[in-house]
Amino acid sequence: MRPMRKVQRQRDAAWALQVFDKAPYVTVSMTRPDGTPYGLPLSLVRCGTDRLYFHCAGEGEKLDCLRANPIVSLSAVSKCTPKFEEEKHNFTEYFHSAVAVGKAEIVEDDSEKIQALRLLCERFLPNYMAHFDEAIARSLSRTTIVRITLTEPPVGKCKP
Repeated sequence: MRPMRKVQRQRDAAWALQVFDKAPYVTVSMTRPDGTPYGLPLSLVRCGTDRLYFHCAGEGEKLDCLRANPIVSLSAVSKCTPKFEEEKHNFTEYFHSAVAVGKAEIVEDDSEKIQALRLLCERFLPNYMAHFDEAIARSLSRTTIVRITLTEPPVGKCKP
């Protein structure tokens, strides 16, 4: 990635990963088969320091894009607070954000799919884990899991 203009706002990869963990959704940007951009907010979960997962149906524009070009860009915001700085008479925004680049692949292995779905459920619906095994038995075969493996360290940015 290009060096950040305001280097004092840059944060390291570990900090950026925390932003991804806290963000309610992550915007995944990809390229359509015709070369035009396509980005959408998705509920992602992280596994380790270099993998993120999301789930989707077995067909659709996301998968068409990823089959044509598996390279994606990720961006997330975990804090966003508009502010008027009285002393400067300045409108600004305080934020925590992160960006990353990765390669997306459809997960074929059922054990990895179940692991990813478990992580997603634990993150977004932890109070309903008692129903997890039943849901897996009912819908695993029709659920697509996409793994994004980061190809370079993520970068965080914040103010202040």
